Amino acid sequence: MRILLIEDDAALCTVLVPVLEKAGFGCDVCGRGPEGLALLWQNPYDAVVLDRMLPGMDGLELLRAARRAGCSVPVLLLTALGRVEDRVDGLNAGADDYLTKPFDNRELIARLRALGRRPAETVDTRLRCGDLTLDPAALTLTGPAGAVRLSRNENALLEALLRRPGQLVGRDALFHAVWGAEDFVEEGNLDSYIHFVRRRLRAVGSRTAIQTVRGMGYCLAGEDAP
Repeated sequence: MRILLIEDDAALCTVLVPVLEKAGFGCDVCGRGPEGLALLWQNPYDAVVLDRMLPGMDGLELLRAARRAGCSVPVLLLTALGRVEDRVDGLNAGADDYLTKPFDNRELIARLRALGRRPAETVDTRLRCGDLTLDPAALTLTGPAGAVRLSRNENALLEALLRRPGQLVGRDALFHAVWGAEDFVEEGNLDSYIHFVRRRLRAVGSRTAIQTVRGMGYCLAGEDAP
């Protein structure tokens, strides 16, 4: 199983990652909400261990956003808030399980394995706008003239735009969607990938267009866009 650990307590992460890896889990770590949500968009994780209180975006806010976007990855919510009301809030937000701090690592491992044994839901994750269809899992873009396979960065960029058709998506949000927390990416890389994706749209014969809002970001305009 591949696990995404979204937790801002560096000391706890230092302890948990070796425990998870020893138990046979691959583990990626992120300490901020926005970057965690971006990683969920970019990678096919088997489960997420999510802290409730995170900088940049609260864990429940992150979880609700992921579920609204169609993310069905099992989520185990980790938190120091142990009241019944807190557990109910977490489960209502879309969590599959809930574990309060402090906890025994053996229980965490057992709960993650239980989540992994649950049958996967059959969910259509394809995104559509006008004459365009993106299959993020297969990295495939389809239009009137056929289909092309995208790079991971092209896929992440187009997915971020397709999730908000007809709306301005800011440059910072697109940077997070494509490159996550990496801070060494040059500003011009985003514009280069916009160029690449526009070329992909032409290749599949789509009338859907990426419009530039100078100095702010980009907007996907298609027949279905509001």
